[in-house]
Amino acid sequence: MVIVSDYRVPDPARVWPLLERNTSALAAIGAHHVTVYTSTRDHGRVLVMIGVRSREPIVELLRSRVFFDWFDAAGVEDIPAVFAGEIIDRFEVQAQPPTTPAAPGVVVAAIAAVHDASALVTYVHEALPRFTAAGVRRTWVFRAFDDENEVLILQEFPDEQAARRWIEHHDAAAEWIAGAGVGAYPPLFVGRIVDMMRIEAD
Repeated sequence: MVIVSDYRVPDPARVWPLLERNTSALAAIGAHHVTVYTSTRDHGRVLVMIGVRSREPIVELLRSRVFFDWFDAAGVEDIPAVFAGEIIDRFEVQAQPPTTPAAPGVVVAAIAAVHDASALVTYVHEALPRFTAAGVRRTWVFRAFDDENEVLILQEFPDEQAARRWIEHHDAAAEWIAGAGVGAYPPLFVGRIVDMMRIEAD
């Protein structure tokens, strides 16, 4: 289960220390991991992914002021995009096992509506060899709680160049690329990980 927020702040460097100071509040809502990414394309844009242990805390959190108090403290001026859902599949598509752990790459994230999330997973399975050839290291597929055809797709690439090539010439199975930035959905997020922390249960 995850809560993912995509927003702009005057100073992205303030986001991580703010989350570190609120580990007790995060533990109280059942959070177990927090990961922060900063955009390499849009100055001030961040993506925060909070992994939680069960669905119920997410519902309570989104109804409370806690989440938006964090936004206020970080200096968020516009209404942030917030996705709440659960993982339905993940794919490791490296051509061969690395002899040493690969350095964190560039991520491309999209929140979008698709025709059929379950069918999408099948298409991605079938397209894995092509994904590998395009430089995709990993793909995570999440489905929203309140809309079974709303997804969050997070993909990792070795570098910015590979990510750019994918965005400009993506595989037909990656239908979510075209859906990002349409209507209320934010545009594609391209960035790098800032930090990640594990939160122990209270």
